Amino acid sequence: MSQVRIYGHRHQLEEHRTELSNCIHSCLVEAIRLPESKRFQRFLPLDDVDFIHPPDRTNDYIIIEISMFTGRSIETRKRLIRLLFERIEVQVGIAPHDVEITIIESPAENWGIRGRCGDELSLGYDVEV
Repeated sequence: MSQVRIYGHRHQLEEHRTELSNCIHSCLVEAIRLPESKRFQRFLPLDDVDFIHPPDRTNDYIIIEISMFTGRSIETRKRLIRLLFERIEVQVGIAPHDVEITIIESPAENWGIRGRCGDELSLGYDVEV
């Protein structure tokens, strides 16, 4: 299970939404073996006054937060981060310097999904990769 939040400047995020969505999802599918049909994303476009960041970032600057069940190896998580930097630059045109990624893991029992606790679900795919 994973949930993705993408923050960015309103105009840039709206301009790149489809490409970012497809790019991020393809990285999750490849790196953590998320099923293709499990796309859970929220785009949070912000006005310039609401998105404060260091001056060495451009208007393309985005923050990607990925919440997921614990269980993926360190190497799997690093592979995901590396794929995101690489593909976002190539497919979307946003330089790695303008991308920040945070993976937030929590135990399955801390999630509520489809009326059940996460650790009581049969996901149909492996979390421990």
